[in-house]
Amino acid sequence: MAAKSLRFYFDITCPYAYVASTKVEALAERTHATLEPRPILLGGLFRAHATPQKLFATLPPAKARHNFADMHRQAALAGLRLEMPANHPLRSVEALRALLIVGVESPTFWPLVHALYRAYWVEGVDISTPEGLRHVLASVPGIEVEAVLARLDDPAIKQDLRERTDEAIAAGLFGVPGFVVDDHDDQLYWGADRMDQVERALGGDPPKPTLGPADATTPIDLWFDYSSPFAYLGCHMAEARLGERVRWRPMLLGAVFKQVGTADVPMFEQSAAKRKLTAADLHRQAADAGAPFSFPSRFPMNSVLALRVTLLAGAHESAAGRQLVHRIFRAYWAEDRDIANPEVIRELCDACGLDGAALVAGASDPAIKDALRRSTDEAVQAGVFGAPTFVVHTDAGPKLFWGADRLELALLAARGDRRAYPEV
Repeated sequence: MAAKSLRFYFDITCPYAYVASTKVEALAERTHATLEPRPILLGGLFRAHATPQKLFATLPPAKARHNFADMHRQAALAGLRLEMPANHPLRSVEALRALLIVGVESPTFWPLVHALYRAYWVEGVDISTPEGLRHVLASVPGIEVEAVLARLDDPAIKQDLRERTDEAIAAGLFGVPGFVVDDHDDQLYWGADRMDQVERALGGDPPKPTLGPADATTPIDLWFDYSSPFAYLGCHMAEARLGERVRWRPMLLGAVFKQVGTADVPMFEQSAAKRKLTAADLHRQAADAGAPFSFPSRFPMNSVLALRVTLLAGAHESAAGRQLVHRIFRAYWAEDRDIANPEVIRELCDACGLDGAALVAGASDPAIKDALRRSTDEAVQAGVFGAPTFVVHTDAGPKLFWGADRLELALLAARGDRRAYPEV
């Protein structure tokens, strides 16, 4: 069987691409894939999709804090140092051109990639300056420094970088790191945290996460709303991994968005390329989790009734209440049922051995309305800005993990593994 190809799109200015760059060569070797590195200009992707060039500066404060912590967690898990440059993002176009001048087939290409990433993310070298770039080039044996610097304005090199960036845009990328397996549209992946999916697409068996020492007492709050497909997947996996150990915390996600300054339906604000990849990623995550999934015909969904009934049923206090959480999620995200319909909710409650009529009637009680408002306010006070969110109450204080794909990190934190909450 012919080896599959793996295109790896990257820019030096992305911390997640830095993490991926330290793993992708070994991944290709394990899967016998032909690795095709593609230096591209991340700013070009952003312009193509009308994304702010300083995207991090446009995020709500709670999300910005989480993303800053998350990039350090990813680096720590990979055994890497990471220091945010003071003037990030620095101009990387000359560094990317230097890589193309050296040539992707050169034995000095990957050493230069790693040297540039170390310079940017560890050593504090300004690679946007001639002095900084010369310093990095000189650190790699075998590179003719002055010959490379003399060609930085070569029109052919400039065009090569533009064409590679355009290729990434045409492939559907909107950020880095990006991966394309065998040049098929449905084999596009984004993010250092999707490299296990890339490896499976290449026919490999990715290494399982290494967990720290067990700690069965650390409390974990799981904040969720039925309106989020990621919350569905996160709650499905949390039940299998954590069960009664989780404190199930319903919240009204739309009200959270309003308080933190996020669009009512963030998915609708994504570029067409990001929406397409998000849809593919949802199905991949669902398959990995063994969760039946079909995007519903009614979206977004009014989940207020379902959330109030969940509070009344006592998801954290009773097995039947927790069963109801999963039954409502499955009704919406696998069976396309209208969970805003009182009759549907009543039926789902009855199926869990609960008094559906009483719970639906009780959802109109002012006390339960206030309870949902309080729960939502508590979520915002805890730093929650999306669903699902795991808040792990460690000895070092509460640590927040956003997304179904961050469950493993939350588990590491609950087990006391400091890679999940490194000091930054």
